[in-house]
Amino acid sequence: MSDNRTSRPSSREALMKMLFQMEIQGDFSEEAKQNFSEEFLGEDLDRQYFDAVFDAYINNNNEIDDLIESFSKGWKLERLAKVDLTVLRVCIAETLYLKEDPVPMSAAINEAVRIAKIYGGKDSQRFVNGILGRISKEHVNADK
Repeated sequence: MSDNRTSRPSSREALMKMLFQMEIQGDFSEEAKQNFSEEFLGEDLDRQYFDAVFDAYINNNNEIDDLIESFSKGWKLERLAKVDLTVLRVCIAETLYLKEDPVPMSAAINEAVRIAKIYGGKDSQRFVNGILGRISKEHVNADK
């Protein structure tokens, strides 16, 4: 995995935008990823990281979505704001399912909240922080 961590925030945002677009279009194919990549991905991105987190989500999407739903306290995925859902997916994929160089949970939560604040609704950052905080507590306890 690349050690160029300065491009990770940009890569994370690009990944969130792509997964959001894929969610709206209902197309998570490699072709859709390629089309997005050709049109929107710039030179400043950590492509290896981008691809690894994308693969982590695609290979574990059912588990990730089940985890989100179980911590959303009665909210079905269909009712969640698509931006919030996408931000949660990226954070969980990069912390719990990235095989090489997983992102520390606290850093990923901070980035997820930052992105939710920029792209989400007025309560997105609190919602995202709450869900990820609960997941983090369970994950930390499970590791002990």
